[in-house]
Amino acid sequence: MTPIQLILASESPRRKDLLQKAGFSFHVFSVKVSENLEKNLTVDEQILSIARRKIIASLKSYKSLKTQPFLALSADTMVVLNGLPIGKPRDEEEAADFLRLLSGRKHEVTTAVVLAEGPVPADFQDEDFENLKMRQGVQTTHVHFRPISDKEIREYIMTGEPLDKAGAYGIQGLGGNFVEKIVGPFDNVVGLPMELFKKLLQEGGWIVKPGEHG
Repeated sequence: MTPIQLILASESPRRKDLLQKAGFSFHVFSVKVSENLEKNLTVDEQILSIARRKIIASLKSYKSLKTQPFLALSADTMVVLNGLPIGKPRDEEEAADFLRLLSGRKHEVTTAVVLAEGPVPADFQDEDFENLKMRQGVQTTHVHFRPISDKEIREYIMTGEPLDKAGAYGIQGLGGNFVEKIVGPFDNVVGLPMELFKKLLQEGGWIVKPGEHG
C-alpha cells in the first residue's frame, strides 16, 4: 500500500510533540471552529462532534494536496467532573475556580480522535463527511487530584500554564504536581492517545508517508 501524507488538524504543541516522539511524520494545518457544546448529546458525543468539526473544516480548506490523497487527524480533549464538561478557562479567575473544583477529587479526561482521508471535491458539504473513508474513537483516563491549597492555585496560575488547557492544568507540566494517581493512558490526558491513534490507523489500513514534519 502506498504511504499517505499525515495532516495534523490541530495547533496544539502537545499533540505535535506526541506524534514526533512516536516517530510519525506530518504537516500541521489547523483551522478555527466553534467549540460550543451541543445540547442533548452525551459527553463522548459532544467531544466527537467538536473533533469532527475540526476535521471537516480542515478537509475543506487544505489546498496543498488538491489531487493526492492525504490523511487528516483531529482530536479534542475535555475534562469531565461528575458528568459535566470543563473546558479551557476564559481567564485567571475561572482557572482558579476550575482548580478548586478538581482539588481532592477524581475526574475524567476524555479525548476524541478522528481520522479522515482526503482530498475532497470542491462542492464538499458537511453531510458528505459520512461517505469518506473515516475512523473515529474516544479514550478516557481517570485522574485523581490531591487537595490543592489556594496558595498553590495562585502560584500555578501566575505561571500562565493553566490558561490554554482543558480543566486549567497541564499534566505534562507543573500541573502534574497536583496529580495523585491516574488510571488509563497518560498521553490521553496530554491530548492524544497514541494507542487509539495507531489502532484507528490499522483499522483504516493507512500507512503514514515518511518525511519531515512541519
